[in-house]
Amino acid sequence: MNNLEIRDVKVILTAPGGIDLVVVKVETNEPGLYGLGCATFTQRIFAVKSAIEDYLKPFLIGKDPRRIEDIWQSSNVSGYWRNGPIMNNALSGIDMALWDIKGKMANLPVYELLGGKCRDGIPLYRHADGADEMAVEENILSLMEEGYQYARCQMGMYGGSGTTDKRLIATMYEKSTKIVPKRSPKNSLAGCYFDPEAYAKSIDKLFDHLRSKIGFNMEFIHDIHERIPPIEAVRLAKKLEPYHLFFLEDPVAPENIEWLQMIRQQTSTPIGIGELFTNVNEWKTLIANQQIDFIRCHVSSIGGITPAKKLATFSELYGVRTAWHGPGDISPVGVAANLHLDLSSPNFGIQEWTPFNDALQEVFPGCPVVEQGFAYVNDKPGLGVEMNEEKAKKFPVAGGIPSWTLARTPDGTAVRP
Repeated sequence: MNNLEIRDVKVILTAPGGIDLVVVKVETNEPGLYGLGCATFTQRIFAVKSAIEDYLKPFLIGKDPRRIEDIWQSSNVSGYWRNGPIMNNALSGIDMALWDIKGKMANLPVYELLGGKCRDGIPLYRHADGADEMAVEENILSLMEEGYQYARCQMGMYGGSGTTDKRLIATMYEKSTKIVPKRSPKNSLAGCYFDPEAYAKSIDKLFDHLRSKIGFNMEFIHDIHERIPPIEAVRLAKKLEPYHLFFLEDPVAPENIEWLQMIRQQTSTPIGIGELFTNVNEWKTLIANQQIDFIRCHVSSIGGITPAKKLATFSELYGVRTAWHGPGDISPVGVAANLHLDLSSPNFGIQEWTPFNDALQEVFPGCPVVEQGFAYVNDKPGLGVEMNEEKAKKFPVAGGIPSWTLARTPDGTAVRP
């Protein structure tokens, strides 16, 4: 394989889980040798597709796929401006595919190329939601029966507003019945309305109920999803201290990360953040100054396995653990990339998990499996997940913009989702 080179780069759009996915296939001039990667940016699938086909593909044809680091670095600066979610996802699809190829060439799973296993199974957390405390409790108990030891506890999804948009997590969630939102003015615009202050006042009551009924043997997580003002996040983090959360997720938006210093100074509630980060400068200072406890980047939004492994190593030096973003809008290829990183990172913390439906498993043979709250990858070379392109055609994408991203406060102000 001395003259190995990239022959073609394909972009495959499919939605077998009801959520638009972007998968990249990098083919080589060696018969049968190719790699798959995840480039899913659900809200901008056609922009990512164009970025790959119109810009990265011509740049990559003829290059040696074994030179992963060189390809990542040169592709990243090929447009001069860099570190945005569209180009990062495009580059991630290429990067994951190259690691997949590298593993197939070495006849080893990718985690072996990243240093080998640090653990035998990957503990997961699932989402437990409900309209009130009792419904959340019931869902947690169901997860415990399945063997899960960690749960993200929400009451009415983000901000208590619930959601009917299945393009978020492929399911619907009821509004919280424990929140009485402020009235809205007449002629209200369309949007997903929620009351930040009323929501914030309801959460300590939720965890008081859960701890009194379930106890402290189950680890709990809560996602603010950046839906309250920063000072409310400070207050809520302090109020939740007695309930010993595993971590409190996204207390502030990336634009307000300077507030994390105040949260750190005033409470011992662990903080996890990062799913919206796309630029190293967003996490570098937070980690170096030990203002967070878990880094939660969306691996495809930061550019793939190559930067994620560096981020995990950097975080390890400062006692920060990984908790890679794992929602429904990641292909099984991207999920596998998360798990290979989890297996090989000594500072792994926890992995968010969204179950695969039958259609996803049909289109993507080799999906990771779950037993008693732990995820396991297969030991096939590369990432271990394949794709049936013919079956993928049975599930066309919808395109467009999901409705859940248009969040509004009671007076109609558009705010961060």
